Amino acid sequence: MRFTRRAALLASLALTASFGATAQNGYPSKPIRVIVPFAAGSTTDIIARAIADKMGASMGQTLVIDNRGGASGTIGQQAVATAAPDGYTIMIHSSSHTVSPSTFAKLPFDTVTDFAGVTPISTLPNALVISPAKNIKTLKELVAAAKAKPGTVNFASAGQGSATHLNAEKFKLAAKIDATNIPFKGSADAVTEVLSGRVDYYFSPIAPVIGQIKEGHLLALAVGSPQRAAALPDVPTTAEAGVPGSEFNFWIGMMAPAKTPRDIVNRLHDEVAKALASPEVKERFLKLGADAWTLKPEQFDAYIKDEIASNATLVKAAGLSPTN
Repeated sequence: MRFTRRAALLASLALTASFGATAQNGYPSKPIRVIVPFAAGSTTDIIARAIADKMGASMGQTLVIDNRGGASGTIGQQAVATAAPDGYTIMIHSSSHTVSPSTFAKLPFDTVTDFAGVTPISTLPNALVISPAKNIKTLKELVAAAKAKPGTVNFASAGQGSATHLNAEKFKLAAKIDATNIPFKGSADAVTEVLSGRVDYYFSPIAPVIGQIKEGHLLALAVGSPQRAAALPDVPTTAEAGVPGSEFNFWIGMMAPAKTPRDIVNRLHDEVAKALASPEVKERFLKLGADAWTLKPEQFDAYIKDEIASNATLVKAAGLSPTN
């Protein structure tokens, strides 16, 4: 009996190893769908497209971007969480992934157990942008205007509970001002409303606004990151501009359904790293104000868990009520 059990165990292990090798060697044999939980033109979408062609060329298959915007990214997240874990549906998402557990009363998925982290792709500073027509030239002037008329100032976000929203809430707490969040489906709509002057300001990822800033259509008062952005070297951080404790790390990364075979997850990780090392992607990231960033899959999983906890603390401090 003991021999039989051992033989069965060895046979099972051999079958598992064989499946893993087959998955690795035969993958991919068809196009890969990349779900981006935000609208086309959003920073997450731009970063996804910046690496998709390089990865596709290396892997011998097309990576098809599928924009599933809405509900602060949770519509796209659910599509990935319930997809077949075969490596043919993956997700490129932002820091919003670690915010939604605190800002939604109930999610149709578990942010930790239903996803496998592949790797972060980049970090991107958020720039606090405002229309020049507002006649506010510095961050101190914005803070003073908000304090002079509490509750009358508003700001855009790429959805309730998105990373852009949390950055703005952290700034509000540090600056001790009262401002109202106006959520949109993505950065494109948020930027349009700030350009028009209908919304006062927006902590925007640099990519969607770098052109408007350089052309003078938007004014960047500060960046929300711990360090200045390489793409906007003359723009101070919010801490340098007089609001310490307002720093926020905005990142974009790749994830897959939780039960995706580890050899496929590792292959995707390696392909992302290879794409990020290419001169073309490096040049594109420089223009976008993005810094490449990778972690091993298990390290990314651990990072996500830690950030979910820290964002829960921020959400509670900001007094945000979870939505249904």
